[in-house]
Amino acid sequence: MGELQENTTTSSSCSDTNSSDQEATARKLILSRYELGRLLGKGTFAKVYHGRDLTTGESVAIKILSKDQVLREPSMADQIQREISIMRLVRHPNVVELKEVLATRSRIFFVLELARAGELFARVSQGRLPEPEARRYFRQLLSAVDFCHSRGVSHRDLKPENLLLDHNGDLKVSDFGLSALPEQLRHDGLLHTQCGTPAYVAPEVLRRRGYDGAKADLWSCGVILYVLLAGFLPFQDENLMKMYAKVFRADYQIPPWFSPEARRLVSRLLVADPVKRISIQGIMEMPWFRKPFIPRALSLSPVEVGTGAGGGEESVGSPRFYNAFELIASMSGGWDLSGLFEKKRKSGTVFTSRLPAAEILERLEEVGRGLGFGVEKGKGGYGVRMEGREERRGRLEVVAEVFEAAPEVAVVEFFKISGDALDFAKFCEDDVRPGLKDIVWTWQGDDGGDPATAHRPVMGL
Repeated sequence: MGELQENTTTSSSCSDTNSSDQEATARKLILSRYELGRLLGKGTFAKVYHGRDLTTGESVAIKILSKDQVLREPSMADQIQREISIMRLVRHPNVVELKEVLATRSRIFFVLELARAGELFARVSQGRLPEPEARRYFRQLLSAVDFCHSRGVSHRDLKPENLLLDHNGDLKVSDFGLSALPEQLRHDGLLHTQCGTPAYVAPEVLRRRGYDGAKADLWSCGVILYVLLAGFLPFQDENLMKMYAKVFRADYQIPPWFSPEARRLVSRLLVADPVKRISIQGIMEMPWFRKPFIPRALSLSPVEVGTGAGGGEESVGSPRFYNAFELIASMSGGWDLSGLFEKKRKSGTVFTSRLPAAEILERLEEVGRGLGFGVEKGKGGYGVRMEGREERRGRLEVVAEVFEAAPEVAVVEFFKISGDALDFAKFCEDDVRPGLKDIVWTWQGDDGGDPATAHRPVMGL
């Protein structure tokens, strides 16, 4: 973090020179790079504001800490450095991204990904969730936690208040201020700092005899799952010591509306003895966790999917029209003319084919199922959603759409809806391209030669 300058500009206007209610509007700029907006929340040592990147226009969250306050707390400087190191280490689709860290003489700024939908806590405070919705959030939580553990990071403060939701409703783990790295382990290979939130903390943490941070995180995951399904905490008492006594004994009641599979999973997570507590691999093998994915209703209209291909309304049963300028742009390396006429399409992977759209769709479904993906057709019948298994880097979800460019030319475009970019690239290059080579006329980015026989080794992404 370099020592940088902070810029502030203020403008004011008056509606009446004799009036006492003059209004002043301040525009706070951070290092001439970010505009600071409204307060989103505050804690003991930091405040979080809405911000805007002045270069890209992207909305961000900006966490601000006072350097004086940091210096007054001897352990805080190390904690901040550790938090920065951890957040750079655990880049994952279900972890809030740390974009950069800036500083002035008086303050430190964490520029973070903005989770527009707020805390999962706010969603749960309205009542318990249906099991499919709770399962979706829990899968995303476990994917993030598993990734953190694979990097040697224990979160140590997992709770719904630290689980945020983005504009797509996907879960993002946040607040790594109490997280631990392997170098914090003592000679016995355990962590010894007692930390966390009382209602979510594991019994072995409270015993102060040392604990495995990964196993303690799984206890917290169990409490979160219980809260999602029940709408209230498993361990509650106005007297904190009595509540801790319940935690030590794993003394809780499972509500009657939990399904048998959910009961079994919760009872395997909320086990007082960490040695007997279920592992992440064990969770992933549980029937409740492995239940087939039920996709959200898929509509391939430009508004709902956001790909923006073609204009007007298409009738069900025929593929949408693919704008000629989009075709030129998608099949060439640099001539992107679509921006002159309509909203630019999301980046994706494109190929053309001379087969009828219905046959292309059959092949897309066949390839998707052959890869073990869950497959569902779009409402209009000319798109396919594919969803893969939960992996360490998240679950890959892809949409393939078929468009009509001419009576005998169809354009197929793939979009990554969620998951890791590397997984998407591998999916396209290693799985999709070989599986569809016999129906392809030409791939995006392939140039030269006869397009009817062009099968280049590199797929345009």
